[in-house]
Amino acid sequence: MAAIGKIRSWGPVLATVIGLALFAFIAEEMFRSCEATSNEKRQQVGEVLGKKISVQDFQSLVDEYQEVIKMTQGRDNLSEEELNQVKDQVWQQFVTNTVIETEAAKVGLTVTDEELQNVLKTGTNPMLMQTPFVNQQTGRFDATQLTKFLADYKKMQSQGGQQLEQYDRIYKYWKFMEKMLRQNLLTSKYQSLLSQCLISNPVSAKMAFDARNEESDIQLAVLPYSSIKDSEVEPTDADLKAKYGELKEMFHQYTESRDIKYVDFQVVASKADRDGLMKTMKDAQQQLEAGQVPAEVVRKAQSQVPYTGLAVTRSALPSDIAAKVDSMQVGQITAPFETVYDNTYNVVKLVAKAQLPDSIEFRAIQVGGATPDEAHKRADSIYTALKDGADFEALAKKYGQTAEKQWMTSQMYERSQTIDADSKNYIETLNTLQPNELKNVEFTNGNIVVQVTDRKAIVTKYDVAIIKHTIDFSKGTYSDAYNKFSQYVSENKTLDALEKNAQKFGFRVQERKDLYNSEHTVAGLRATREAMKWIFDSKAGDVSPLYECGNNDHLMVVALTAVHPEGYRDANDEQVKNVLKTEVMNDKKFQKLSEKLTGVKSIADAKAKGATIDSVKQITFAAPVFVQAAGSSEAALSGAVSAVKAGQFSPAVVKGKGGAYLFQVLNKKQREGAKYDEKQQMQQMQQQAVQAAGRFMYELVQKADVKDNRYLFF
Repeated sequence: MAAIGKIRSWGPVLATVIGLALFAFIAEEMFRSCEATSNEKRQQVGEVLGKKISVQDFQSLVDEYQEVIKMTQGRDNLSEEELNQVKDQVWQQFVTNTVIETEAAKVGLTVTDEELQNVLKTGTNPMLMQTPFVNQQTGRFDATQLTKFLADYKKMQSQGGQQLEQYDRIYKYWKFMEKMLRQNLLTSKYQSLLSQCLISNPVSAKMAFDARNEESDIQLAVLPYSSIKDSEVEPTDADLKAKYGELKEMFHQYTESRDIKYVDFQVVASKADRDGLMKTMKDAQQQLEAGQVPAEVVRKAQSQVPYTGLAVTRSALPSDIAAKVDSMQVGQITAPFETVYDNTYNVVKLVAKAQLPDSIEFRAIQVGGATPDEAHKRADSIYTALKDGADFEALAKKYGQTAEKQWMTSQMYERSQTIDADSKNYIETLNTLQPNELKNVEFTNGNIVVQVTDRKAIVTKYDVAIIKHTIDFSKGTYSDAYNKFSQYVSENKTLDALEKNAQKFGFRVQERKDLYNSEHTVAGLRATREAMKWIFDSKAGDVSPLYECGNNDHLMVVALTAVHPEGYRDANDEQVKNVLKTEVMNDKKFQKLSEKLTGVKSIADAKAKGATIDSVKQITFAAPVFVQAAGSSEAALSGAVSAVKAGQFSPAVVKGKGGAYLFQVLNKKQREGAKYDEKQQMQQMQQQAVQAAGRFMYELVQKADVKDNRYLFF
């Protein structure tokens, strides 16, 4: 009982301990849950209509699209710029598809398997022509070829084989095209449904026809706004506020943007760096002049352009070299020269020049043997038989070959970085043989008996030894530049300080307004993703750390000057204020000019008031008229002219973008050759309405609550 009483006395303490333990347990679970949610959010590339896409899923889509491009274009890789374009296309496709799928679901639109099969059977969809399943005889998509491929692929998956990798690439390409086909069919369905909501009528058709084809010739009196000094129409705060309320929708932005100021310093080679490289180039020139083997000179000089010893067309040469070789003599060697656009020093020797075919058709018999000598003897006998009139194809068949004719073009070999002796010998042989001429070409481990059957496009080819070097900066030069820029950044922690002291350090502060997070670079420089992340994670007034970017040759510091959130730009925003000020000033100038033109009833009266008089012909309601005296295209003037009859003077002063106008209509007439066809005109209006409605995607996307966080990952 004493023990129980003691336990009871500890009741409040135990309750507190247990409560704290439970709280700790619950808090730990809450922390884990919040951490998991936070981690998930950090892995999201973006969101559309509540549908999220993770970085892994987005990267998979990018990889898929990238492989399709590589396969269709025969590419091994894409440049950084091309890859950025792929990422943009994949993102836009994700946004568009998400919006369309959501809207289509609201009205019950889908694409069934049966509909897809019908499209495949018909075979007329343009997308199908981009697949490998096009019948070469009919030039149309062949569904039976697709069916056979899918069956073969399934069989090959279970059996394996050397061709499985190639089949797998084609299968993935087809699945991509099938997915795109479904998406396009759904989009077409939705657009078709929308187009059925748009109709035309005879009244609007006739008005549209007249708007395009009724032409007016006028005498125009112009008083441009520039005739009044800006100082005479200074806007007040009340004026700006009223104009902002009038034009507020102009200043609505659907995506956040940010303004920055930045210093970008490019590290370049110093005089010592240039002098050192010039010595290397002069040494190479002297070695070539001394008759040393060009291939060795190029290799030792570590030229960016390898020497293969093959004659190539001008298109295969760097453009600065191609511009020189035509005027050079064989054996001529240039002194070192600089090419500014690619920042290089160059030395060139024209080793040889010849007229050779750009394309060669040939056939060949490959000859092997137990030993090289046996192959050589067998090839000699084949060559002799062919010289004596033996049938090439029959002889090839005897050795298990078809001797099928094939073409070799200059592009197949002239951009090669390296080439072995046997390949060089083979290419040079084909280039120099005449049509129907035979040659027994000896290789290290065998022979090939070849016959050229045709040659096309005889062009000039050049055997050129090129020593080309980028004028790079040294490590010491970069270190000096880095230390100087680092000192500038560390000593100037605010934007004011950066701007005040930039000139002292030899730098220049630049400005960029309205930078969006959908962009891939800052100031057009590659490798600036970290700077982009900083810009969109910082507050106005912050100054960034030092960034090394570009091709490891740029140093950058960024100051965030303003954040423009999604919504309406503030009336005090500098860009908004400039627009408002211009509009208010034009309003006030128009008011002054209107007062000046009060009581004017003719062109002569307007001229007496100081107006510039001009004749303008063929004005239509459908197009704005350009007024040279005001330097402006004036839609309001076109509209006003259309409402005044021939012979009449304008009833009121017309307010334009560039000035105030009065006019006298001289005559009106139908455009020559214009004939009204009501049915045709209504069809055109229907098509125009559908095209206009085609811009519905812009409106839908604006309302889709799109969140683009790609800058965090790509």
